[in-house]
Amino acid sequence: MKSLNFLALLAALILLGCRETTAPVATQETTSPAARDGVFIHITECYDDPHRVLMPLKMATMMAEDKDVIVYMDIHSVNLLVKGAKDIEYADFESAHTYIRKLIDMKVGVYACPTCLKIAGYEPADLMEGIQPANKDRFFDFTKGRIITLDY
Repeated sequence: MKSLNFLALLAALILLGCRETTAPVATQETTSPAARDGVFIHITECYDDPHRVLMPLKMATMMAEDKDVIVYMDIHSVNLLVKGAKDIEYADFESAHTYIRKLIDMKVGVYACPTCLKIAGYEPADLMEGIQPANKDRFFDFTKGRIITLDY
């Protein structure tokens, strides 16, 4: 008889343990801020196609308001980045140097290809203030989120 009482008690406890509870369970939530996505903007053009220079610079300025942005300029575009370079103006855009200055003021990295600088007859020391020679590691560590590329 005692063993039957014991088995009945055990069954009742098991059933109680399996019952669904509606009481909230206390948990400690840790939320970390989501990583911002990054925008990699690549510019190759120069004076021959001002629209292909100013559009990406405008995009970079707009994107930098809430995204991580990096601007990489190579091929012909490095000619815009040296001290004394002629500025570019076109249609409804601000000038190239205005956008570049805004980007630098916003702490956006603006990078020039060292090889393209050399081919154009310049050295890193010839770059305008705030422009840096490209560094491959910087292409990946400027953001913690996804990297979206815009290529002009």
